[in-house]
Amino acid sequence: MAELSTLARPYAKAAFEYAVEASDLGGWSDSLALAASFAQQPAVVALLSAPSATAAQQADALVGVCGDQLLQGCQNLIAILSENRRLPLLPQIYQQFDMMKANREKAIDVNVSAARELDDKQQKTLSDALSAKLERSVNLQVNIDKNLLGGAVIRAGDTVIDGSIRGRLTKLAETLNS
Repeated sequence: MAELSTLARPYAKAAFEYAVEASDLGGWSDSLALAASFAQQPAVVALLSAPSATAAQQADALVGVCGDQLLQGCQNLIAILSENRRLPLLPQIYQQFDMMKANREKAIDVNVSAARELDDKQQKTLSDALSAKLERSVNLQVNIDKNLLGGAVIRAGDTVIDGSIRGRLTKLAETLNS
């Protein structure tokens, strides 16, 4: 069977193109995030996988659980997904939609795990340097990792920059052993 992300791609692309045309990327992103989070709840998963429920009943149930916070277009997408028995793809659709949105907005989420608290000046300097290197605006999130001896580990998408003391010692050991 095809990978879930492959199955989700055409739906995510269609939703993204519709959201761009409607100039409502934020609204669509919020609606898809809400629907995807509810679609992962155990009670909703059981309801959506019940063989006795029709496609319309499944779509109505998911839309009903989400309430009137869903955009009409997103409700239509849920109905189409239900007809095609693709409701379990909602989390992957949201993830791909969000990646397309970030690419369009030239933004990236960056997670920094640091050994100690970074002050505002350090965060701004790091954010500016990463923006220049990645050629995108950076949404920086900093958290403290007590397991680090010093330095920081930066994760931006699939890029990892290990500037921790442990990472540097590991590189030194590899260099000495080769």
